[in-house]
Amino acid sequence: MPEAPLPRACDALVIGGGPAGAAAAAVLAGAGRKTVVLEKRTFPRYSVGESLLPACFHPLRRIGALDAVRKAAFVSKHSVQFASVEGRVSRPFYFFEHLDDESATTWQVHRADFDRILLNNASEQGARVRTGARVTRLVLEHDAVAGARYRSGDLEGTVRAPITLDCTGRDAVAARAFGWRVVDPVLRKVSMWSYFRDARRDPGLDAGATTIAMLPGKGWLWNIPLAGGETSVGVTAEPAYLYRDGRDPDRIFERELGNNGWIRDHLEGARQVQPVRVTGDYSYRSRHAARDGLALAGDAFAFLDPVFSSGVFLALWSGEALGQAALAALDAGDVRAERFTPYARRLRAGIEAIRKLVYAFYDPGFRFADLLGRRPDLRRDLTDCLVGNLFRDFSRLHRALAELAAIPDDLEQGLPLPAAPAPA
Repeated sequence: MPEAPLPRACDALVIGGGPAGAAAAAVLAGAGRKTVVLEKRTFPRYSVGESLLPACFHPLRRIGALDAVRKAAFVSKHSVQFASVEGRVSRPFYFFEHLDDESATTWQVHRADFDRILLNNASEQGARVRTGARVTRLVLEHDAVAGARYRSGDLEGTVRAPITLDCTGRDAVAARAFGWRVVDPVLRKVSMWSYFRDARRDPGLDAGATTIAMLPGKGWLWNIPLAGGETSVGVTAEPAYLYRDGRDPDRIFERELGNNGWIRDHLEGARQVQPVRVTGDYSYRSRHAARDGLALAGDAFAFLDPVFSSGVFLALWSGEALGQAALAALDAGDVRAERFTPYARRLRAGIEAIRKLVYAFYDPGFRFADLLGRRPDLRRDLTDCLVGNLFRDFSRLHRALAELAAIPDDLEQGLPLPAAPAPA
C-alpha cells in the first residue's frame, strides 16, 4: 500500500530522523504542534557511535523514550577505562561513584536499534515521519527559510513550515548550502573501525565498560562491548601516523590492533564480522546555529571527536533543547534567528567544555594522571565532563588543563546569523 501523501504545510519541519531530529520532533509533536520529519534513509539503518554517556538518561526520559530503551537488550555500561600501550588498565571511572541516581547506569547500543526506538517515539508522539525522503533544497522566501523540497522514490514535493530544524547529522544540509561549515584546524583525525564477535570481556561490572586504549603518538583505539556477543573496535589517529606505510585500510587496521597489549589480549580468538570502515576530517562547527525560519541541532551544527563519546548526548540534548526553543518561537509567532541565541550560547558552552578536554587528550605531553596528581580537587570536574554534565562552569578545570597542555580559546562561531541592517 502506498504511503499517504505528506501535508504541504506544517508547524515545524524536521530534516533528519537521527537522535537530534527524533528528540526535537518528539518535543514539538508531543506539545500538539503539527510536525513532519523527513529522513533520507530507511530504518533500521547503520550508524556508528554506540557508547552512550550517562547524561543521555535525562533527555531520553523527558522525550518519553526511556522505557523503550530500558526494555531493549542493550549492554549495561557502568564505567569508562583507559589502557596504556603496554596494556595496563587504569582504575575505571565508575559512574555510580559520581552519580547517585539512575543515570549512573547507561548503555552500549546498536545504533540501528537505538535510533529506530527514538524515531518510533517521535511518531508515537504524533510526528508525521517519512523515511526514504531526501531533501533536495531548502525553500527561501524573503531571505528566510520557509520549508524544503524533497524527493521520495519517484515523488517530489515541498513541505512548508514557519520553522525548519536541520538535524541532518554530518550531511549538514544547511551548513553546506550556506557555506557555514568550518573544519577544526587541529582535530583533523582519521578513524577506522569494524566489529568482532566473541572478543574477550572483563568480568563483573567491567564487562560493559568502554575502553580507550592508547597507541604510540597519541593515537587511540576504542573497545565497546555490544549485545549478541559483538564488539565495536576502532582506531583514531593523525593521518600521517595511520598512512605511514601505505593506505590499505585493512592492513592499517590490523597493524594498529596489534599495537596495544590490552586490545591484542581481548581480541585473541575473536572473529571480525564486518569490513573496515573509514572516515576523516569530521571535527567541525557551523558558522551559525540559526537564520530566520531555520535552526540547527546535533551533528548538523557541530561534531567534535569520538574520544569521549559525546556525540549522541549532544545530539539528544540539542535536539530536545531546540525543540523547546522552536515551540516557544511558534507560540510567540516569532521565528527570527535571534530568538535562538540563548539556545546557541548554551550549546556552544557545552561543546567548549568537552572540546578543551579533547585538545588536552591529544597533547603529546598531557596525562590525566598528572592533572589529578597536581589537582585532586578537580576529579569531580573531570568526571562531570566524562559523564556528560557539560552545562556548568568549568573555568577551574580549563585553567588547570592550560598549565599542562595547549588549550584552545573558545570559538566565536556558532551564534545565529545576525539580522541584515535595515535599508537607509
